[in-house]
Amino acid sequence: MEKQIELQGMVWMTVGGEKFGGPGRIDLLAGIAATGSITQAAKAVKMSYKAAWDAIDAMNNLAGEALVERQAGGKGGGGTRLTPRGEQLVKNFRLLDRIHHDFVQQLNRQAAGIADDLHLIGRLNMKTSARNQFFGTVAGVKTGAVNDEVELDIAGGHRLVAIVTHESTESLGLEVGRQAFALIKSSSIILVTQAEGARFSARNRLQGRVARLTPGAVNTEVVLDLAGGGTVAAIITNESAQALELAEGRDATAMFKASSVIVGVTG
Repeated sequence: MEKQIELQGMVWMTVGGEKFGGPGRIDLLAGIAATGSITQAAKAVKMSYKAAWDAIDAMNNLAGEALVERQAGGKGGGGTRLTPRGEQLVKNFRLLDRIHHDFVQQLNRQAAGIADDLHLIGRLNMKTSARNQFFGTVAGVKTGAVNDEVELDIAGGHRLVAIVTHESTESLGLEVGRQAFALIKSSSIILVTQAEGARFSARNRLQGRVARLTPGAVNTEVVLDLAGGGTVAAIITNESAQALELAEGRDATAMFKASSVIVGVTG
């Protein structure tokens, strides 16, 4: 089962291209405001005393004015506090952080199907010499001594059967529910127009209707629209196309052996 993708983000401020501060530094400033002690504030954000002062010095320099100032004397022997500018910065950053959090949450609600889109983009970028590419879900695996039979449910309610080695089944992680793709060369497709009463050894049969024919010098490419969506392409000789009386709109069945199906997975 695939894990859900979640969008996340973090607000960071920069000044002139230099990192000014993010949640960690703002937490440090807030800790100083709350405790009056840079030691306690640094400990709360798991930062060393030196690193805390280095961060404060960097923020003071980038801001062009002091955000934190030392207090001398007093009953506690002095301490640190935020200047009015420092207090304003903490307040405004907290406001921006809440707005940013709400924005990211809204993106998550609108991008519920982002995982599917990412997989689709990956599929569209896949390059292969096989004319026919089908994506679906493994519906069954029958294990044999050497070869396994893998059933793949594809769009339109169709099911493909492939014969792969047992080693391939294990290396690809083929199991029920796993997303996978099937590749079939157009030259491996056999077209039949009158199959009533006939028996064939080919395990895969996809019924459709001729959508277009592209004749060549020797062969013709025939594309069938499948019921429920999708297409399948076949390369047959010009003589076969004429003998079958293929024409746009005519019903036909695409058949191919299970051994002609190449199964793959992404990721």
